[in-house]
Amino acid sequence: MLKRIFFAMILVLGISTFISAKPKTGKKTSAFTMWQLPMQVGNIGNSYVFRTAGGKVIVFDGGWPAEQLYLRGFIAALGNEVEAWFISHPHDDHMGVLWQILKDRQGMKINHIYHSRFSPELIELEKPYNEYAKDFYSVLDTVSIPVTDFREAGYVGEIDGFNFKILGVVNEEFHTNPFNNSSMVIKVWDDRKSILFLADTGAESGEKLFNGPYRNDLACDYLQMAHHGQHGCSEDFYKSIDFRACLWPTAYWIWTNDQGGGYNTGNLETMQTRQWMDEIGIKEHHVSCLEGLFKLE
Repeated sequence: MLKRIFFAMILVLGISTFISAKPKTGKKTSAFTMWQLPMQVGNIGNSYVFRTAGGKVIVFDGGWPAEQLYLRGFIAALGNEVEAWFISHPHDDHMGVLWQILKDRQGMKINHIYHSRFSPELIELEKPYNEYAKDFYSVLDTVSIPVTDFREAGYVGEIDGFNFKILGVVNEEFHTNPFNNSSMVIKVWDDRKSILFLADTGAESGEKLFNGPYRNDLACDYLQMAHHGQHGCSEDFYKSIDFRACLWPTAYWIWTNDQGGGYNTGNLETMQTRQWMDEIGIKEHHVSCLEGLFKLE
């Protein structure tokens, strides 16, 4: 544990091994730093940590239950207090770490949790993830931490200069790919940069998002690729919004479409998504399985 915490602290303090990016936005002030965390298990995950200029820590998702040691250490290096924790949807590769931390805080302080809760009917549409979701909600219901459940999109908030807007919430009408299509979509920004987090948004909810009232809010500097970069939003979605760089919370076997048979022999759609990005002309890509920890200031 102590070795992991020490390692995370070195990374957080900005040793030169960090891969970092500074948007070309003149002298505008950065209100927060963001890290895209590398996966600690050989599977998919989704984990982003922010620290505001005033020292407040914000987490988006967090990854698999098995990744909790790494994220605990990372948060401990930042003071062991989380001002806000956003959960996109109750798949265990997204909410898994928080699910376990809520069962055993180990001194970590969490001040607020934000999500968009699924109905019992929606939960039962996807097995075995229904059982994980039910247990997560059961744990969430027992904690004394304030919890905000967004029932409608459009909410705008601010945490110490970290601006956020909820662009998408649970979509009870989608029974195809139900959990992913109910990912909470969030845009965050300061004066220097904007980031759109699609989580696992599917083609159906992506179309709803694009044709909805917050279409103009989809433009951003950095776009988190939906569903780890494969079988997420459609080609039309990606080619119809403005962004200049991609965030890929992607395992190597997904990035290479290699499920054991060799490069691009699997049935994933990653190569198709990568081709779309080439056709759009995106040159800046931050792929978690290739870069490791990525820091954006």
